Amino acid sequence: MQISKKRKKVSEKIEKGKLYLLAEAAHLVKQVNTANFDASVDLHVRLGIDPRKADQALRGSVSLPNGSGKSKTVLVFCNNDKEKEAKEAGADFVGLQDMIDKVQGGWTDVDVVIATPDVMGQVAKLGRILGPRNLMPNPKVGTVTADVANAVMEVKKGKVSFRVDKYGIIHSSIGRVSFTAEQIEENAEALLQILVKMKPSTAKGIYFKSVHMASTMSPGIAIDSKLY
Repeated sequence: MQISKKRKKVSEKIEKGKLYLLAEAAHLVKQVNTANFDASVDLHVRLGIDPRKADQALRGSVSLPNGSGKSKTVLVFCNNDKEKEAKEAGADFVGLQDMIDKVQGGWTDVDVVIATPDVMGQVAKLGRILGPRNLMPNPKVGTVTADVANAVMEVKKGKVSFRVDKYGIIHSSIGRVSFTAEQIEENAEALLQILVKMKPSTAKGIYFKSVHMASTMSPGIAIDSKLY
Protein backbone atom coordinates (compact mmCIF):
# COMPACT_ATOMS: atom_id res chain seq x y z
CA MET A 1 0.00 0.00 0.00
CA GLN A 2 1.36 3.42 -0.97
CA ILE A 3 1.64 5.84 1.94
CA SER A 4 0.59 9.42 1.27
CA LYS A 5 3.09 12.26 1.84
CA LYS A 6 0.84 13.64 4.57
CA ARG A 7 0.67 10.30 6.39
CA LYS A 8 4.42 9.81 6.05
CA LYS A 9 5.09 13.28 7.45
CA VAL A 10 2.96 12.80 10.59
CA SER A 11 4.30 9.27 11.12
CA GLU A 12 7.76 10.78 11.49
CA LYS A 13 6.53 12.57 14.63
CA ILE A 14 6.09 9.21 16.36
CA GLU A 15 9.38 7.82 17.61
CA LYS A 16 9.72 4.21 16.53
CA GLY A 17 9.89 1.78 19.44
CA LYS A 18 9.10 4.41 22.05
CA LEU A 19 6.47 3.82 24.71
CA TYR A 20 4.78 7.13 25.47
CA LEU A 21 3.23 8.32 28.70
CA LEU A 22 -0.55 8.70 28.48
CA ALA A 23 -0.28 12.51 28.67
CA GLU A 24 2.30 12.54 25.87
CA ALA A 25 0.12 10.31 23.67
CA ALA A 26 -2.91 12.54 24.26
CA HIS A 27 -0.98 15.55 22.93
CA LEU A 28 0.62 13.64 20.06
CA VAL A 29 -2.62 12.05 18.78
CA LYS A 30 -3.91 15.55 17.98
CA GLN A 31 -0.73 16.39 16.06
CA VAL A 32 -0.70 13.26 13.88
CA ASN A 33 -4.36 13.33 12.91
CA THR A 34 -4.73 13.41 9.11
CA ALA A 35 -8.52 13.40 8.77
CA ASN A 36 -10.24 16.58 7.60
CA PHE A 37 -13.12 16.03 10.03
CA ASP A 38 -13.50 15.74 13.80
CA ALA A 39 -12.08 12.23 14.01
CA SER A 40 -12.70 9.78 16.80
CA VAL A 41 -9.86 9.07 19.22
CA ASP A 42 -9.73 5.40 20.17
CA LEU A 43 -7.88 3.28 22.67
CA HIS A 44 -6.88 -0.28 21.76
CA VAL A 45 -5.92 -2.41 24.76
CA ARG A 46 -4.53 -5.92 24.29
CA LEU A 47 -5.10 -7.91 27.46
CA GLY A 48 -3.44 -11.08 28.72
CA ILE A 49 -6.71 -12.98 28.97
CA ASP A 50 -8.47 -15.86 27.22
CA PRO A 51 -11.84 -14.59 25.91
CA ARG A 52 -12.95 -18.20 25.36
CA LYS A 53 -13.26 -18.58 29.14
CA ALA A 54 -16.54 -17.22 30.49
CA ASP A 55 -14.96 -15.38 33.41
CA GLN A 56 -12.41 -13.69 31.13
CA ALA A 57 -14.80 -12.58 28.37
CA LEU A 58 -14.74 -9.01 29.65
CA ARG A 59 -17.66 -6.73 28.94
CA GLY A 60 -18.51 -3.49 30.65
CA SER A 61 -18.99 0.25 30.38
CA VAL A 62 -17.30 3.44 31.47
CA SER A 63 -18.61 6.96 32.02
CA LEU A 64 -16.11 9.19 30.26
CA PRO A 65 -15.57 12.30 32.42
CA ASN A 66 -15.51 14.55 29.36
CA GLY A 67 -18.11 12.72 27.29
CA SER A 68 -17.59 10.84 24.04
CA GLY A 69 -18.08 13.78 21.70
CA LYS A 70 -20.82 11.89 19.91
CA SER A 71 -24.56 12.33 20.29
CA LYS A 72 -26.12 8.90 20.80
CA THR A 73 -29.61 7.79 19.84
CA VAL A 74 -31.26 5.79 22.64
CA LEU A 75 -34.14 3.32 22.48
CA VAL A 76 -35.86 2.24 25.69
CA PHE A 77 -38.05 -0.86 25.97
CA CYS A 78 -40.41 -0.49 28.92
CA ASN A 79 -44.03 -0.64 30.05
CA ASN A 80 -46.28 2.41 30.20
CA ASP A 81 -45.34 3.28 33.79
CA LYS A 82 -41.74 4.01 32.75
CA GLU A 83 -42.35 5.75 29.42
CA LYS A 84 -42.63 9.29 30.80
CA GLU A 85 -39.49 8.82 32.90
CA ALA A 86 -37.50 7.61 29.89
CA LYS A 87 -38.71 10.43 27.62
CA GLU A 88 -38.00 13.15 30.18
CA ALA A 89 -34.47 11.77 30.60
CA GLY A 90 -33.84 12.23 26.89
CA ALA A 91 -34.62 8.84 25.28
CA ASP A 92 -35.21 9.19 21.54
CA PHE A 93 -37.52 6.19 21.19
CA VAL A 94 -39.66 4.63 23.94
CA GLY A 95 -42.17 1.80 23.85
CA LEU A 96 -42.58 -1.94 23.98
CA GLN A 97 -44.61 -3.95 21.49
CA ASP A 98 -44.61 -1.18 18.91
CA MET A 99 -40.83 -0.88 19.16
CA ILE A 100 -40.36 -4.66 19.14
CA ASP A 101 -42.40 -4.85 15.93
CA LYS A 102 -40.33 -2.03 14.42
CA VAL A 103 -37.04 -3.80 15.18
CA GLN A 104 -38.40 -7.12 13.88
CA GLY A 105 -39.17 -5.25 10.68
CA GLY A 106 -35.48 -4.49 10.26
CA TRP A 107 -35.12 -1.11 11.95
CA THR A 108 -31.99 -0.75 14.10
CA ASP A 109 -31.14 2.92 13.65
CA VAL A 110 -30.06 3.49 17.27
CA ASP A 111 -26.76 3.54 19.16
CA VAL A 112 -27.88 2.17 22.54
CA VAL A 113 -30.82 0.01 23.63
CA ILE A 114 -32.00 0.03 27.25
CA ALA A 115 -34.69 -2.21 28.77
CA THR A 116 -36.33 -2.64 32.16
CA PRO A 117 -35.95 -6.12 33.73
CA ASP A 118 -39.69 -6.86 33.56
CA VAL A 119 -39.79 -6.69 29.74
CA MET A 120 -36.61 -8.64 28.96
CA GLY A 121 -38.66 -11.79 28.36
CA GLN A 122 -40.28 -10.03 25.39
CA VAL A 123 -37.12 -8.25 24.25
CA ALA A 124 -35.17 -11.54 24.25
CA LYS A 125 -36.81 -12.50 20.96
CA LEU A 126 -34.79 -9.71 19.31
CA GLY A 127 -31.48 -11.34 20.19
CA ARG A 128 -30.71 -12.43 16.63
CA ILE A 129 -31.19 -8.88 15.39
CA LEU A 130 -29.72 -6.81 18.21
CA GLY A 131 -26.98 -9.22 19.32
CA PRO A 132 -24.76 -9.06 16.20
CA ARG A 133 -24.98 -5.25 16.32
CA ASN A 134 -23.94 -5.10 20.02
CA LEU A 135 -27.29 -3.52 20.83
CA MET A 136 -28.80 -6.23 23.02
CA PRO A 137 -29.55 -4.88 26.54
CA ASN A 138 -27.23 -6.40 29.12
CA PRO A 139 -27.07 -5.90 32.90
CA LYS A 140 -23.25 -6.06 32.78
CA VAL A 141 -23.14 -2.73 30.94
CA GLY A 142 -26.08 -1.18 32.77
CA THR A 143 -28.58 -1.37 29.92
CA VAL A 144 -30.97 -3.66 31.77
CA THR A 145 -32.20 -1.59 34.69
CA ALA A 146 -35.31 -0.32 36.44
CA ASP A 147 -33.68 3.11 36.73
CA VAL A 148 -34.15 4.02 33.07
CA ALA A 149 -33.83 7.76 33.68
CA ASN A 150 -30.32 7.46 35.08
CA ALA A 151 -29.31 4.94 32.39
CA VAL A 152 -30.46 7.25 29.60
CA MET A 153 -28.78 10.31 31.12
CA GLU A 154 -25.48 8.46 31.56
CA VAL A 155 -25.46 7.44 27.89
CA LYS A 156 -26.29 10.97 26.79
CA LYS A 157 -23.47 12.34 28.97
CA GLY A 158 -20.86 10.01 27.49
CA LYS A 159 -21.13 6.51 28.91
CA VAL A 160 -19.66 3.99 26.45
CA SER A 161 -19.79 0.20 26.43
CA PHE A 162 -16.96 -2.13 25.47
CA ARG A 163 -16.30 -5.83 25.11
CA VAL A 164 -13.19 -7.87 24.48
CA ASP A 165 -12.87 -9.37 20.98
CA LYS A 166 -11.75 -12.92 20.21
CA TYR A 167 -8.11 -11.80 20.22
CA GLY A 168 -8.30 -10.38 23.74
CA ILE A 169 -8.39 -6.75 22.61
CA ILE A 170 -10.64 -3.96 23.85
CA HIS A 171 -11.41 -1.26 21.27
CA SER A 172 -13.13 1.85 22.61
CA SER A 173 -13.69 5.43 21.52
CA ILE A 174 -12.50 7.90 24.17
CA GLY A 175 -13.34 11.20 22.49
CA ARG A 176 -12.59 13.37 19.47
CA VAL A 177 -9.50 15.15 18.17
CA SER A 178 -11.26 18.44 18.90
CA PHE A 179 -11.00 17.62 22.62
CA THR A 180 -8.11 19.11 24.56
CA ALA A 181 -5.19 16.81 25.26
CA GLU A 182 -6.15 16.90 28.94
CA GLN A 183 -9.71 15.75 28.16
CA ILE A 184 -8.41 12.88 26.01
CA GLU A 185 -6.00 11.86 28.76
CA GLU A 186 -8.71 11.91 31.44
CA ASN A 187 -11.07 9.82 29.33
CA ALA A 188 -8.34 7.29 28.51
CA GLU A 189 -7.36 7.06 32.17
CA ALA A 190 -10.99 6.39 33.13
CA LEU A 191 -11.18 3.44 30.72
CA LEU A 192 -7.85 1.99 31.82
CA GLN A 193 -8.77 2.20 35.49
CA ILE A 194 -12.05 0.38 34.84
CA LEU A 195 -10.12 -2.38 33.07
CA VAL A 196 -7.73 -2.63 36.03
CA LYS A 197 -10.70 -3.19 38.35
CA MET A 198 -12.15 -5.79 35.98
CA LYS A 199 -9.03 -7.97 35.87
CA PRO A 200 -10.21 -11.61 36.17
CA SER A 201 -8.78 -13.45 39.16
CA THR A 202 -7.93 -16.35 36.85
CA ALA A 203 -5.86 -14.22 34.45
CA LYS A 204 -2.17 -15.09 34.72
CA GLY A 205 0.94 -13.25 33.62
CA ILE A 206 1.00 -9.75 32.16
CA TYR A 207 -2.48 -8.23 32.12
CA PHE A 208 -1.89 -5.18 29.91
CA LYS A 209 0.02 -6.63 26.95
CA SER A 210 -0.10 -3.39 24.96
CA VAL A 211 -2.00 -0.12 24.79
CA HIS A 212 -2.26 2.03 21.67
CA MET A 213 -4.01 5.33 21.03
CA ALA A 214 -5.03 6.44 17.55
CA SER A 215 -7.47 8.72 15.82
CA THR A 216 -9.41 7.75 12.71
CA MET A 217 -6.94 7.30 9.82
CA SER A 218 -3.90 8.20 11.97
CA PRO A 219 -0.93 6.02 12.97
CA GLY A 220 -1.09 4.37 16.38
CA ILE A 221 0.85 5.61 19.39
CA ALA A 222 2.20 2.97 21.79
CA ILE A 223 1.61 3.75 25.46
CA ASP A 224 3.71 2.49 28.36
CA SER A 225 1.32 -0.06 29.88
CA LYS A 226 3.70 -1.02 32.71
CA LEU A 227 2.19 1.84 34.70
CA TYR A 228 -1.12 -0.04 34.98
